[in-house]
Amino acid sequence: MQLEQRQAGDVAIVKVVGDITLNKGGDVLLKDKINSLLQQGSKKVLLDLGAVSYVDSAGLGQLVHVHTTTTHHGGQLKLLNLSKRLTDLLVVTKLATVFDSYEDEKEALASYK
Repeated sequence: MQLEQRQAGDVAIVKVVGDITLNKGGDVLLKDKINSLLQQGSKKVLLDLGAVSYVDSAGLGQLVHVHTTTTHHGGQLKLLNLSKRLTDLLVVTKLATVFDSYEDEKEALASYK
């Protein structure tokens, strides 16, 4: 997994490229990135998952973990560009009610206002 970060106003956009799985070390990479953003004072985080090809159960747990961590620090973490498979997975696990997810970046950014 690779992470690419950019800013859109006061929103940190983190593009995730690759798989979010336990065995590829992505769980630590994502957690460290979110913790770093929170320490720098970023309270609005948008995870762009459009380039994610696969999420296993550990990866799903990691998404929940970074969402919880962000919320506990007074921030908001939202998801962008979910694949149909990931959307279905969130629905089946009832996590679709936990995450705010968007298909359009402008709409996602506007939701932070």
